[in-house]
Amino acid sequence: MKRNTKINLLLLIAVAALAVLPLAFGLGDHKKEPFTGSDGEAETAITELKPDYEPWFSPLYEPPSGEIESALFSLQAALGAGVLAYYFGLRRGRRQGEQRALERQSGSTLAGTAGKSTAEGD
Repeated sequence: MKRNTKINLLLLIAVAALAVLPLAFGLGDHKKEPFTGSDGEAETAITELKPDYEPWFSPLYEPPSGEIESALFSLQAALGAGVLAYYFGLRRGRRQGEQRALERQSGSTLAGTAGKSTAEGD
C-alpha cells in the first residue's frame, strides 16, 4: 500500500472514531439535549451564574426553528468547504501546469541540443 493511502485510511478511521465513540460510550446521556452547540451551553452557564445578565448584542436574524438554523449552518459549512476545495484545486492545477511547462521547456532544449550534435557529426 502506498504511503498516502495509509495516511488517508488512518485519518478516515480517526474521523469515524470521533463520530462513533461519544455515542458508544453514552457521553452526554445525563443531559436533556446531549449534543447542543457551545452557544447553548454558554447561555445556560451565564444564566445560572448571573440571572439578570443582559446580552450586549442581539442576532441580526433569528431563524424560526432549530431545524432551519441547522440547515443554514450546514449550508454555510458547505459553502466554506467549496471555497476551500476550489482554492486548493486551483493551486494544485497551477503547480501541475508549471511543472508541465518546465518539462516541455527542458524537453525542447534537450531535443534542440541533440539535433545540433547530430548535425555537427555529419
